Amino acid sequence: MLSGMPKGENVLVDMDSKAGDLFNAEDAHPTGTGGTGVLSRLWLPKGISASVAKEWFDRRRLSIRPWSSFVDQRKFSKPRNFGELCQRVVKNVEVYNSNYTFIFLGLILYCIISSPMLLIALAVFAGAFYIIHLKSLESKLVVLGKELTVPHQMSLAGLVSLPVFWLAGAGAAVFWILGATLFVIGSHAAFRQLEGSDLDELLMEPV
Repeated sequence: MLSGMPKGENVLVDMDSKAGDLFNAEDAHPTGTGGTGVLSRLWLPKGISASVAKEWFDRRRLSIRPWSSFVDQRKFSKPRNFGELCQRVVKNVEVYNSNYTFIFLGLILYCIISSPMLLIALAVFAGAFYIIHLKSLESKLVVLGKELTVPHQMSLAGLVSLPVFWLAGAGAAVFWILGATLFVIGSHAAFRQLEGSDLDELLMEPV
């Protein structure tokens, strides 16, 4: 029998500890971002924790205006002049900010789901980053005398997956998302009539 091979109970203990390292998100993270688990350090950029992301999402979700009012056709009309157009855009972007945010996220999700090559490119990027990050946890990765930080590792993963993103037409997808977002949000903000309370606020603002 090989002397260096772990036995029975020791193997179970070692596997438990590895699982704890992977999913534990309660211990303090060395960078202060929360969580020592591999997943918490792997996917969240420095300075962002899962609780911060969840808090942002919940705040956006709670501030959403009712979708029935958002798409009510009776409240859409052509602005009478350029001044009214500007007032509508500014005020509606302020009022429906959370709705517009979820529309933007929905367009991103639609673009990813509807493009199999883009899904493959994202999978290649995630896989490359995962492998590089695991290697850095085992031993420090040093290039040209400098240790690779998480942003450096993401850049390296992006460089590895760049050909796949190019084949997937990622640049065209980005422009499509931006164009569709500007068209949908701009059209809604320009043609959606202001509520009575919003008009009162505009009239009360000092000139």
